[in-house]
Amino acid sequence: MVHQVASWVLSYPHDDVVQALPGLATALREQRRPTEAVRELLAVVEALAQVPAEQLRHDYVETFDLTRRHALHLSYWTEGDTRRRGEVLAAFKQVYRDSGQVVRLDGELPDHLPVVLEFAAVVDPETGTALLQKYRASLELLRIELEDDASPWAGAGRAVCATLPGASPRTRTEAMALAGPVQPVESVGLEPYDPRLLPLAEGAR
Repeated sequence: MVHQVASWVLSYPHDDVVQALPGLATALREQRRPTEAVRELLAVVEALAQVPAEQLRHDYVETFDLTRRHALHLSYWTEGDTRRRGEVLAAFKQVYRDSGQVVRLDGELPDHLPVVLEFAAVVDPETGTALLQKYRASLELLRIELEDDASPWAGAGRAVCATLPGASPRTRTEAMALAGPVQPVESVGLEPYDPRLLPLAEGAR
């Protein structure tokens, strides 16, 4: 349930998402033994439900579309805009194909967090959760950045991380260590590769 609700909460707040918020809150409240993840997510859903739709859309764009510090694409945090990222995105697509189910991307890249959460919730929980764990560093760095900016979506990041084994890292350095060494690779564009552009490198500064 946490992965399903978080997928909605972290998606662009189209009318269907906005209209679903009260129902999502009810479903979370009805959990007999709410976990930390459920409590975190309920607080987010209740807060977002109080925001007028147009304001919510504006806030979402400001939070996730106008800054790379809150990138919802998991491989961006580890690969940046590099040729290697193309191989990673292809690997995500292969995971979806191997499931034998149709995974709707709705115009997003396959590593978009709401897409991965939806996959983990309704298509293949075991494989989907393994994908989230593989990109735990990305999730934790996103969570930390959202927390530092006091974003109303920070609780969604905490909720997703709380569904994975082990405690969340307390610092960017600890979060980056989860990814292992990041190797410099050639960038896709015409500009020379600068490792400082990688989000992992940004967090280390």
